[in-house]
Amino acid sequence: MDENNSTLLNLRTIEPSDFKQLAALEDLVFPDVGGAWPKSTIQGLIKHFPDGQICIEDKGKIIAAALTIKVSYNRYSLNHTYLDIVDANNVACHNPNGDALYGLDVFVHPDYRGLRLGRRLYEARKELCRANNLKAILAGGRIPGYHKYADEMHVSEYIAKVKRREIHDPILSFQLANDFDVKRLMNRYLPEDAKSKGYATLLEWDNIFYEEDISIHQTEKTLIRLGIVQWHMRRVVSVDDLMNQAEFFVSSLSKYQSDFALFPEFFNAPLMGLARDKDSVEAIRYLSQFTEEIRQRFSQLAVTYNINIIAGSMPYLKGDKLYNVSYLLHRDGDIDEQYKIHITPHEVRDWVIDGGDKVKVFETDAGRIGILICYDVEFPELGRLLADQGVQILFVPFWTDTKNGYLRVRICGQARAIENECYVALGGSVGNLPRVDNVDIQYAQSAVFSPSDVYFPHDAIITEANANTEMIIFADVDLSKLKLLHNEGSVTNLKHRRLDLYKMKTKKRNKKKH
Repeated sequence: MDENNSTLLNLRTIEPSDFKQLAALEDLVFPDVGGAWPKSTIQGLIKHFPDGQICIEDKGKIIAAALTIKVSYNRYSLNHTYLDIVDANNVACHNPNGDALYGLDVFVHPDYRGLRLGRRLYEARKELCRANNLKAILAGGRIPGYHKYADEMHVSEYIAKVKRREIHDPILSFQLANDFDVKRLMNRYLPEDAKSKGYATLLEWDNIFYEEDISIHQTEKTLIRLGIVQWHMRRVVSVDDLMNQAEFFVSSLSKYQSDFALFPEFFNAPLMGLARDKDSVEAIRYLSQFTEEIRQRFSQLAVTYNINIIAGSMPYLKGDKLYNVSYLLHRDGDIDEQYKIHITPHEVRDWVIDGGDKVKVFETDAGRIGILICYDVEFPELGRLLADQGVQILFVPFWTDTKNGYLRVRICGQARAIENECYVALGGSVGNLPRVDNVDIQYAQSAVFSPSDVYFPHDAIITEANANTEMIIFADVDLSKLKLLHNEGSVTNLKHRRLDLYKMKTKKRNKKKH
């Protein structure tokens, strides 16, 4: 490369007129395995699969290229040889109805190595795979460094050492760095490849967005709009008064086409003001008398306004035990519930509340969601249990009276988003209730958090409300980015758990209990 001239790179598909340049480049790069392919082979590839033949040029000079065909995944994910890919007449076995790509060659001019041109070509292949809804990219990978170690170790040991970066192989190391996995070892893949001793690795990159049937009726919704109500605690005179306030917010969120509406923990606490002559234990049980009616009215709102509602949480009396329960009101009329698991000292002391005994993921028409009520988000094992069930959005209705209490919920919510690779939405209440014991002051700054990686905002905050101000906030979250993160993130927390050292396990529940 001429250091006195600037480089001007252009990635494009290969044309028939490029053969002379391609042949010269292949002869330069592959002198040990036969050099350039015949012109008829290149022309056949361009004719039958033009999008799969890609090159990079520098001011009109081809300096790198990738040749690719389509194949049947079920056939070529098994053991095969190079002659199964390119026959004795140098005809590439392209299958126009194939469901996977097969990488034939990637080659870069020696003067241009170090510019990551190979990586650009691999990324172009990945985009081609996604655009065509193909299952995977397969490749038979030479291991040209093996001949140096063949007398001292078996080929499988060599591959293992390359994976651990104890040995560098010019091809395998590069492919591993580009997210390919070694699926099997193939013997006599290319017998004349003396440097690889005839061996090759079968490499695979999986397209995580592959859909068996991409008909519009079966495609999952991936862009989800969340609506959070930062609720103002104010005096009410009846359930109707409370629900009129709630319906205003549900209606507003629905007008902006939100898929979810999140209300805070104990948002209905103002109703305790109707029982001013009762102590705290009596008042919370008095409040529980309204729970069933409020739940049913929220369910009707969910259907009427076509929005899924997480109705914060409310006290629920079952037998002689009181629980703190969040209800998920689906817009199709279904109702789910999540009991608060960990009960705060205040709830135990002043209200005599008991904890539930299970957490689960709920399937909705807008993703798989979980609900952790306030204090529960401060226990990482609960989030991990939900992550193991495939949670995508974690809703946290909370009530905190002071800023330090709020920050515990916020910081733990952000941690759950990072460690479990999901979105986390917090919804709290503001204002004061001076005539209601134990719920007299509120502090909140509702927010939606994302994992922390390049696919998301730099500070992992999608949106947040103004502190201590009644308002609604919206956040659009992309579930497809979570799938990308799980497999190709800068770090992949879930994938890299040391399950050989530790794992989560829940105890069997007593079926007589809730």
